[in-house]
Amino acid sequence: MAMLPRLKPRTYYDLVIEVSIVRPGPITGGMVHPYLRRRAGKEPVVYPHPCLEPVLAKTLGVPLFQEQILRMAMAVAGFSGGEAEELRRAMGFKRSAERMEKIEQRLRAGMARKGIVGAAADQIVQSITSFALYGFPESHAASFALIAYASAYLKCHYPAEFFAAMLNCYPLGFYHPSTLAKDAERHGVTVLPIDVTRSRWSCTIEDRALRLGLRYVSGLREDFGRRVERARAERAFRSLADFAARTETGRRELDALAYCGAFSAFGLERRAALWQVAAVERDPQSLLAGVEPSSSDQPALSAMTRFEQTLADYAATGLTAGPHLMAHLRGRLRKAGVMSASELTAAHDGQTVRTAGVVIVRQRPGTAKGFFFLTLEDETGIANAIVTPPLFHQHRALLSGAPVLWIEGVLQKQDGVMSIRAHRFARLKLAQGALPHSHDFH
Repeated sequence: MAMLPRLKPRTYYDLVIEVSIVRPGPITGGMVHPYLRRRAGKEPVVYPHPCLEPVLAKTLGVPLFQEQILRMAMAVAGFSGGEAEELRRAMGFKRSAERMEKIEQRLRAGMARKGIVGAAADQIVQSITSFALYGFPESHAASFALIAYASAYLKCHYPAEFFAAMLNCYPLGFYHPSTLAKDAERHGVTVLPIDVTRSRWSCTIEDRALRLGLRYVSGLREDFGRRVERARAERAFRSLADFAARTETGRRELDALAYCGAFSAFGLERRAALWQVAAVERDPQSLLAGVEPSSSDQPALSAMTRFEQTLADYAATGLTAGPHLMAHLRGRLRKAGVMSASELTAAHDGQTVRTAGVVIVRQRPGTAKGFFFLTLEDETGIANAIVTPPLFHQHRALLSGAPVLWIEGVLQKQDGVMSIRAHRFARLKLAQGALPHSHDFH
């Protein structure tokens, strides 16, 4: 997300660069910022040595691919094909720092024979040895770029189908289904709730909207979902009792469906549906035999609030087609001067801001020198925060475990990239219940 606004890809090969440049090898080798500055025309394209121009011209003098590293070793140090293959293996799947140290000695000796010493030699060695940490072959990056291009095309032109496929293939990808569902809505897709009269086992497209599937109800198995599909294909379900009898559903499945609102098409609010399901224990032959409960036996139950429904959705399915969790808190947050993610875009660089959201990503990559990165989501979008190593260690338990966070910090805007350098943190206290999951430390 931080790279895209800076690199501004215009062609397919730009995506190949994008895939390769955010790997530990180029980052540790100090190749990222020189490439971006040269691409933006802010500094001239230069080469560590004139003999490297044919090798590095297409990447503006900056080595980004494993193939370039091998050709560099052959050009500047006179490596043979066999020695280049040894270098490739040292940078391969089982990366060996010890083997790279031995190769470095041979590199320097070979460069010295060609008169390449001092700063130029140091720069070349750093470029080559840093790839032992993890650098992509160009062909590998090209394959990933094709997937990225195809995915972006589908998301742009067929968003409902794209998100349905992502949700049906979970677990895969970087983001949790709760984030995917809200991202779909922000891209104009209507997300419809789980409904036993309409939902299939998988998520489906319904009049250009995305209907959530029964697969997301916690505790349900696919054979049950298929049984529901077959029974509904014979004739529509008339009531909860009709559904229970024809699908041979047990109490556990009925409870889960009632709690997530899947019986709302029968005119049943969630608590009323849960009360009817409880009738199975009072009289096992009633509901499961298709006998409707008497309306005189129905107590006057208060309906769940919208906030309670959202919490129930997360507890029962891990995602919601209703309001985002943060939408329920927006009134009190606004009074406290807390900005939404969309409002941050109008704030100024260097301004002290407050924001809050559900933590959807936590990252502390080895190449970041101890810095900790947070991604917060609210009903309007996402906001990224950066935490310095001392602050992370000071607030480690809070930052690593709180599902919903309030943060304060200095807004940083540069080259279209926006983040908050956070210095204060607090856990937002909510009613007990399951909350969205985050993608932690991967």
